[in-house]
Amino acid sequence: MGVILKVEGLKKSYGAVEAVKGISFSVDEGEIFALIGPNGAGKTTTLRIVATLLTATAGTVTLMGHDLRKSPDKFRENISYLPEEAGAYRNLKGRDYLKFMANFYAEKPDEAAGFVKRAEDIAGLGERLGSKVGTYSKGMVRKLLLGRALMTRPSLAILDEPTSGLDVINSLEVREIIKRFAKEGISVLLSSHNMLEIEFLSDRVALIDKGRILDSGTAQGLKDKYQAPNLENVFRSALR
Repeated sequence: MGVILKVEGLKKSYGAVEAVKGISFSVDEGEIFALIGPNGAGKTTTLRIVATLLTATAGTVTLMGHDLRKSPDKFRENISYLPEEAGAYRNLKGRDYLKFMANFYAEKPDEAAGFVKRAEDIAGLGERLGSKVGTYSKGMVRKLLLGRALMTRPSLAILDEPTSGLDVINSLEVREIIKRFAKEGISVLLSSHNMLEIEFLSDRVALIDKGRILDSGTAQGLKDKYQAPNLENVFRSALR
């Protein structure tokens, strides 16, 4: 299992405010790697840089050997990004939305059809794909968007708070989808402030606060290191 993503000395400043302060981490093939921490810790900024939406102030990001600064197009070909506040066109039917998005990625009609079929299977919305997105619950929209994000089988899926605002059942279903695709070889970089959830979802985690990584490792390894019952207590201990 090789390294898919490597982030080294990443910094991001907004004027005098340094949002990310020289963090480094890597993600392996088929691994679910999570950045966890409170709001404003630098999680989303980091994900947006890796997703090519923000330019880093300093540091390097490489994906499968492609340097983000030198080969941004090659980088983008191998990733997919699902923001926390992503939405879909409310007046489009779910299936039409997936077809619309598939045409951005596919080079041929049969490839687009394959993308749509995969997205439909991921979303698991059945007949409701024939209904307008505006009639969907938040959980249904999130599953539709997850289908869009994974339809191309990216080498790296970047997911920002993938279950934010969802009820228990929808959260479980989204987590199961993410785990299934990781087992099939897709690497996942995600962020969350829900540490208990991430404890069960991720292979490795990095604790981030005020733009710095405090510690990283497997959930169990971190709990053993800090003699804590869960990641919430680990995080509190790491802050001391």
